[in-house]
Amino acid sequence: MIPHHIVSGPADAPALVLGNSLGAALQMWDGQARQLAERFRLIRFDARGHGRSEVPPGPYAIDDFGRDVVELLDHLDVERASVAGISLGGMTALWLGINAPERVEKLVPTCTSAKLGPPEMWRDRAAAVRENGTGAIAPAVVQRWVTDAQADRRPELQEMLASMPDDGYAASCEAIEHMDLIPRLHEITAPTLVISARQDQATPPEHGERIAAAIRGARFEVLDGAAHLANLERGDAVVRLITEHLEA
Repeated sequence: MIPHHIVSGPADAPALVLGNSLGAALQMWDGQARQLAERFRLIRFDARGHGRSEVPPGPYAIDDFGRDVVELLDHLDVERASVAGISLGGMTALWLGINAPERVEKLVPTCTSAKLGPPEMWRDRAAAVRENGTGAIAPAVVQRWVTDAQADRRPELQEMLASMPDDGYAASCEAIEHMDLIPRLHEITAPTLVISARQDQATPPEHGERIAAAIRGARFEVLDGAAHLANLERGDAVVRLITEHLEA
């Protein structure tokens, strides 16, 4: 499926795809979009089951999220693009680096993991959402999205998460439950910058370190003063790191 998307920036600039966190829509990148679109053809999209994208029947697998991006690139006549993404978006970026290397220029997986357990946590979360809706889990999830220094942003973030389709969110949880990209990380040949956030409780820095260690020549950076959605708290640093890596 072709996900809902927004394209900005010069048509002849290098393409950069931005992927969202589980439970977030493409608006999560609003604070960085203008700066990045000055240098890149910026492609933001809502993952399947999120935002304004379709909600295909589950179950989902990480392969589905990756193939959706390939379809989006085909739809936009983009032969190759760099891919950056947070959380689920970072997992999708890694999948593309492994399974569609001919479409990938460079990678910036951020605040993400190649295998994120325990599986029962994702099963339980999916079941809770199917029974009570995304609004029921929003406060606990969003608590880990930003640090207490940004606590005033949590209500709007909870509202965003609660607006996500219940079936889409639950099926996405099940995709993460079964995902294990670790055995194939060494196959990634695209120049890769892995970014983690020191206060990220959802995907702590050791997850990013593990990814970087498995990819030949990968660089690893840790940002202080940010939790899981690092772009919301260290947006300037995220933009700088992405830009430096892509233009190196």
